[in-house]
Amino acid sequence: MARRKKIYEGKAKILYEGPEPGTIVQYFKDDATAFNAQKKDVIDGKGVLNNRLSEYFMTGLNQIGVPTHFIKRLNMREQLVRQVEIVPLEVIVRNYAAGTMSKRLGIEEGTQLPRPIVEYSYKDDSLGDPLVSEEHIAAFGWASQQDMDDILSLALRVNDFMSGVMYGVGIKLVDFKIEVGRVYDGDFQRLIVADEISPDSCRLWDIETGRKLDKDVFRRDLGSLTDAYTEVATRLGVMPKTSTPVSKPTLIN
Repeated sequence: MARRKKIYEGKAKILYEGPEPGTIVQYFKDDATAFNAQKKDVIDGKGVLNNRLSEYFMTGLNQIGVPTHFIKRLNMREQLVRQVEIVPLEVIVRNYAAGTMSKRLGIEEGTQLPRPIVEYSYKDDSLGDPLVSEEHIAAFGWASQQDMDDILSLALRVNDFMSGVMYGVGIKLVDFKIEVGRVYDGDFQRLIVADEISPDSCRLWDIETGRKLDKDVFRRDLGSLTDAYTEVATRLGVMPKTSTPVSKPTLIN
């Protein structure tokens, strides 16, 4: 078997050249990081869970007409995706105050916001992914005004879909972040949802108890990250219900 060419390795994923031009193989690692990689660990089974959960969300978005880079899952840790030109922004949608918003504005965590608030941060780990305004984005040419209109529309449509899906299984979608990529059909450009959507990139709280089911479990030392992600996958039907905690998840093919 030919050795694949690695394109990029990040904190949670490795990207390899895909089998066809314009495709990439996205491999999900078990690595967990927080606070801009100041806190690190390897969480057994995390990559498998995130692969399957991201497949679930991306497939659902494709089905309702929200375009994503996802093509198909290849195996337990890899998926085939479209190659895109990533817009250098993290797009954050907040439904409730939490995390950095609570710290910046002094709003108690869990406070419902009057409407979804969309924020943007510049993708640069060395700078700590700083928040930026639409003025910064326009001035530095990271995205055009039309791009920003399309990105806002994509982000709010993802929020509607994700909020509904999560509410249906007793989970509150507190906030999440997505990345957006450009694809070209001749001279025509489209913006699509890229990267991943998983508990790594969302805040998910149990509606009844407030229990955290996302990466804050790791950030704040609240217990087993695998158990939290497994709970999300089980509620969504991505993996079968079990009577005991699962450290190495056996997922439905």
